[in-house]
Amino acid sequence: METAQFGAVVIIGLLVLFYGGTFLISTRIGKKDENADAYMTGGNNIGFGISAASMTATWIWAASMYASATSGYTYGISGPIHYGLWGALMILFIYPFGKRIRSVAPKAHTLAEVMYARHGRSSQLMLAGSNVVGSLISLMSNFIAGGVLISLLSPFNFTQGVFAVAAGVLLYTLWSGFRASVLTDFIQVVAMLGAVAVIVPVIFFAAGFPAAFETGAHHLTPQQGNFFSSEAFMNQGAPYIAAVLAYAIGNQTIAQRLFAVKQSLIKPTFVTATIGYGAMVIGVGMLGVLALYIGFEPTGGDLNNLIPEMAATYLSPVLLAVFFIMIVGALSSTADADLCALSSITMTDIYGQAVAGKEKANPRTMLLIGRITMVLATATAVAFASLRLSILDLLVFVGALWGALVFPVLASFYWEKVTSKAFTTSVLAALAVFLPVRFSWIPTDGALGIVVDVLAVIGIGVVLGLMVFGFLGARPAKIVGVLAAAVSAPFAIGSLHEYATLSGSLVAYSVSTVICWAMSVGNNERFDFAVIAQRTGDFDDGSAQASAGRAGVPRPAGVAHGEPGLAASSK
Repeated sequence: METAQFGAVVIIGLLVLFYGGTFLISTRIGKKDENADAYMTGGNNIGFGISAASMTATWIWAASMYASATSGYTYGISGPIHYGLWGALMILFIYPFGKRIRSVAPKAHTLAEVMYARHGRSSQLMLAGSNVVGSLISLMSNFIAGGVLISLLSPFNFTQGVFAVAAGVLLYTLWSGFRASVLTDFIQVVAMLGAVAVIVPVIFFAAGFPAAFETGAHHLTPQQGNFFSSEAFMNQGAPYIAAVLAYAIGNQTIAQRLFAVKQSLIKPTFVTATIGYGAMVIGVGMLGVLALYIGFEPTGGDLNNLIPEMAATYLSPVLLAVFFIMIVGALSSTADADLCALSSITMTDIYGQAVAGKEKANPRTMLLIGRITMVLATATAVAFASLRLSILDLLVFVGALWGALVFPVLASFYWEKVTSKAFTTSVLAALAVFLPVRFSWIPTDGALGIVVDVLAVIGIGVVLGLMVFGFLGARPAKIVGVLAAAVSAPFAIGSLHEYATLSGSLVAYSVSTVICWAMSVGNNERFDFAVIAQRTGDFDDGSAQASAGRAGVPRPAGVAHGEPGLAASSK
């Protein structure tokens, strides 16, 4: 099959159109509106439309599209369902926990900042460090996606494509930070959803749908042709359920939007993002299923090439340009969120807490540090993008890595007995067990395999119990957790260790949960959660809400520009 390509002038024009437009939008936030808190969280009072669009755009990234299609191509028709459905539901699971987090820390900037107020330095550094690693990997994945796209559709090579995307994202994010990210997200997500609604059906019919699903069935293995494929569930669905729950709780890009949205709008924001994400990602993932049925082979067997090559083969030049903008918008909306997350961590957790201290932190210095962080993070991600690692593998690995943090973090918001020592020990122990299991550094035959299986079964109970806990409380969560472990034990013990990705993730959950609980249950001291709101809050007193209002983000009623005492109105 011959693929269509754009000339250098057309590609440059499309990039200038997209990034130039987003830059012009970001210029609405002028120099006079500079504010450290608004740079990180937009004033903690962003409205429903912008918040829902920003959450959707951040969760829908180029990797979501590429990985969903990869899942469809690898596991058949159930692959995109396992990827998109569970990812969507994880957004939904955020909001009950998010309401609790905002109630105890209404003006925080990062989860690590809250952990510092709750436990001290060690837990803060663990959460901040894991997010630095996660956001750099996410940033690298989006640059890889952009580089692949540009190299396939233009005369430019992969490295030039990576540099073009990195420069474009940095251009409009550097000056205004989070405010620029959320203001551009709305336009980006509307464009992406519209493009998917047109492009996916066009590719399907151009490739011979529905006849292709009859004539091409011989390309599928029995597992790929089975909607209830155990292989798809064990290798894709189950690991992703665990991984995305960890993403939802541990990811700073999500936490940043949680702290930015108006507190009363948390539920509708995340419910809307759930629907938008699921519809778009499952739809694009079906292109991978189509490619499987028609026997489409990506160049060099690199599944990162699958979606761009399908588009280049079956779309007209005009629709191919629309597709190009759609992918660039998807990767940019998440890349700018990663830059904002990294800048917030260095501004708040490194400079604001560890170096200067909250009372002595200079907001102007914070802004400078945030911008320097964005430049350095972009350069680092560009350098590592040359490795061209598998995007799907990166996503699952980072999510599993964060699984070690989920229970200690959530317990710290609900259970007054959790101690700093319990938090630190449980996370380190979970990582020490997760890594050798995930990468098969130790033989899991015989008795050791049984131990891994038992821990993984406990992890199943933890994951399902936490999901129920957010909506129904502790008692139903305990019942579901125990039943889930008991029901799965006869089937899992003896075989679950054969699935390294899944068992590694579940082991991380179980070890961190068991140790954190065991070290905390006997603690007689009770933590006063009211202290968290006192220890977190604005660095730039009184101007965050006003700055956000001038940037196009609503202010609370009755609040004037520059009026002091805004923290009290939220508390």
